[in-house]
Amino acid sequence: VVRTLFIENVKELMIGSAMRAVGGRMPYSVVKKFESELCRYTGSKYAVTVNSCTMGLLIVCAYLRLKIGTQTVSVPRYTYCSVPQAILLSGHRLAFRDESWLGLYRLDPLPVFDCARILTGKMFRPETFMVLSFHWTKHLKIGLGGAILHDDDEADPLFRRMRFDGRAENVEPKYDTFP
Repeated sequence: VVRTLFIENVKELMIGSAMRAVGGRMPYSVVKKFESELCRYTGSKYAVTVNSCTMGLLIVCAYLRLKIGTQTVSVPRYTYCSVPQAILLSGHRLAFRDESWLGLYRLDPLPVFDCARILTGKMFRPETFMVLSFHWTKHLKIGLGGAILHDDDEADPLFRRMRFDGRAENVEPKYDTFP
């Protein structure tokens, strides 16, 4: 029941807000509300929405490479093809492992979980980065998109800039300054 109510609330938020968006501008308030609802539902401190699960994995892996250095990251041999690409593009090394998985798996040894196939209440695990997918074949079928669930105070402002190509939220590009 909780899951159904969550999905219905999110659909109403996204569809209703999309209908009210004017002038092609990004409806930042809608994004904030959606992220807040994701946090409430999953138990995460932060939710940073992105254009895909793949982009979320790339952002998190790149952040961790800068923070802890290059790692050899292993993933199940049978995963979506963009996951290994995100690992390599972020500067890490790649290894495959034989693992049957259902719903989520870890990008080992990183504290990162590919959660493209799962979305449940209170699913967040502290001190991790859990990356969701909103592709139409997944649990929250809103077409495209994803989110990074996390509780890292240092990472959050960086992730928010990274998702907007380095721009600040709610600032017209011509007025933005880059740190």
